[in-house]
Amino acid sequence: MTGPDAPQPTAPRVTLYGRAGCHLCDEARAVVEAVCSELGESWTEVDIDADPALLDRFGEEIPVTLVDGRQHDFWRVDPDRLRTALRGR
Repeated sequence: MTGPDAPQPTAPRVTLYGRAGCHLCDEARAVVEAVCSELGESWTEVDIDADPALLDRFGEEIPVTLVDGRQHDFWRVDPDRLRTALRGR
């Protein structure tokens, strides 16, 4: 549906910062994807290697997840904790 009455896309509530070849990032991605799919939430992923400022900020903590723009987890994503954060809107 398009036009003024069409539902407006919402910004992703979850952002995953990571990099290619990172096994913890792969695990976090699977958790984020499953929980967001279950709850009907959107998410996005950012490659920190594409931005020197992000690499400097998150380089030692990846993967890092943000929920609604605030840091939520790093290194590991707990699915129950992520569900709670997304439901607590």
